[in-house]
Amino acid sequence: MGQVTMLRAIRLWGSMMVLLSLAVAAMAQSSGEAHEAGRLVLVLPFENRSGQVNLQWIGESFPYTLDQRLNSSGFLTISREDRQYAMDHLGFPVDFRPTRATTIRIAQTLDADYVVVGSFNVVNGAIQVQAQVLRVNQLSLSRPIEDSAELPRLFDVENALAWKVAREIDPKFPVAQQTFLSAAGGVKLSAFENYIRGTTSSASTERIKRLEAAIADEPKYTAALLSLGKAQYADRQYEAAAATMAKVPRTDRAALEAGFYLGLAKFNLAKYAESESAFAFVASRLPLPEIVNNQGVAASRQGKDAGALFQRASTADPKDADYHFNVAVALLNRGDAAGTLKELDAALKLHAQDQEAKELKLRVEAAKAGTGLKAAVETGGFEPIERIRRTYSEASFRQAAFQLDQMRAMRLAALPPAQQAVEYSQQGRDYLAQGLVPEAELEFQSAIAADASSPVGHAGLAQVREQSGNIEDARAEATKSIQLKPNVIAYLVLARLDLSANELQRSATDVGNALRLEPKNSAAMGMKAALAARGQAIP
Repeated sequence: MGQVTMLRAIRLWGSMMVLLSLAVAAMAQSSGEAHEAGRLVLVLPFENRSGQVNLQWIGESFPYTLDQRLNSSGFLTISREDRQYAMDHLGFPVDFRPTRATTIRIAQTLDADYVVVGSFNVVNGAIQVQAQVLRVNQLSLSRPIEDSAELPRLFDVENALAWKVAREIDPKFPVAQQTFLSAAGGVKLSAFENYIRGTTSSASTERIKRLEAAIADEPKYTAALLSLGKAQYADRQYEAAAATMAKVPRTDRAALEAGFYLGLAKFNLAKYAESESAFAFVASRLPLPEIVNNQGVAASRQGKDAGALFQRASTADPKDADYHFNVAVALLNRGDAAGTLKELDAALKLHAQDQEAKELKLRVEAAKAGTGLKAAVETGGFEPIERIRRTYSEASFRQAAFQLDQMRAMRLAALPPAQQAVEYSQQGRDYLAQGLVPEAELEFQSAIAADASSPVGHAGLAQVREQSGNIEDARAEATKSIQLKPNVIAYLVLARLDLSANELQRSATDVGNALRLEPKNSAAMGMKAALAARGQAIP
């Protein structure tokens, strides 16, 4: 990964990101909360106190689940790869169980604001968990945070613990515990075990075998698909890797990383148009310089002029020598000797030992500008080609996404409260459509915080409460939304709740109210059909 400045020093989008960071810092300082603004969390594997070696995987599963839940709640977590890098840099073995002092060293190396440490025991088929939060800037540990359940309910324990950790870090954290509990793993425990064992295995064969077993159990397990695709790519099984990555839905959060490796796999198979398409999809969502660069390389392999893409990558990250080299090659293809030399000088200033760049510079200086420049340079079999970026930094992608969230929050803060509520609610509905319930609740809570009289915010929160099984609160939020302004979403929440309670007449009334607002609403029409099948007409 390069230097151990890690997450907060990862290259992002040049001056735009610098300005954003300064703006966020200024906002935090002006509110007197500069120290408390940090939300970078490191979750370490939990210590196995059961004495059962075959349960070691459970300790590794806690960072995975807690990272998922905390990321969904506005925190930024440190990946397993970054954690391992720090351990290696500090000279600790991968399975080292750090003391408090070494935990602080690891946290400081990774620039973490909080560290979550914990242990678990399994007695008579029940798992008992204890965790604590270390506040790095205060060097203080929280009170013990505990939870327990039957072992088959491991997801419930981990989700409950994640919620308690979030509340420990941020006492004003608004998402309900029931929402976290409803965001279960969504997969069989056996598939989860194989996934964790696969991702933590150091042997390529064992890693692929375990991940394939996880997918055999759960064919739509996107985290396992992504990890399997990466393992196949690392093993140079490019056809298999491309096929696996293509199974990750584009609406899934793993789609960007999957798209990156899909692009690389297709590139290695010389399927450049498909590679370009994969990189273009990722760049459309998160245009980091390495992605834009790779899109350009795939395009150039098809004989296209990718100079504009290379220039975008170089402008975003002017300290990357390879990006300057790629711009130089694009300008060479255009016959621009002066521009080529300028970019080569920039590349060599950053990487003086780049022999290919040195050779290209000598040849351009000896040749003449114009249409024959490229042919003159490439005499004797010398052929400079654009350089692709083959490594994916999950941390940089998540950091960029986090920065985008910060930018969005700043933009929304400048809008009138009612408009803020509308935009937060729209994002909440988008999350609900993807099954991301905790993320959705955070958006709806933000909508209500911006405008307490937002009918869409309360309607969205009613949907969240319905999905998490909190029937009483779902009904209360839907009713409040309708009191503020009658709307289809809230009426349909009430209709579904009444139907589940076998209150057919009340459900029919709710559906009728919804159809009067939107006569062609497909969800309302579906409810009407469901009621008709049970002999209940709409009034």
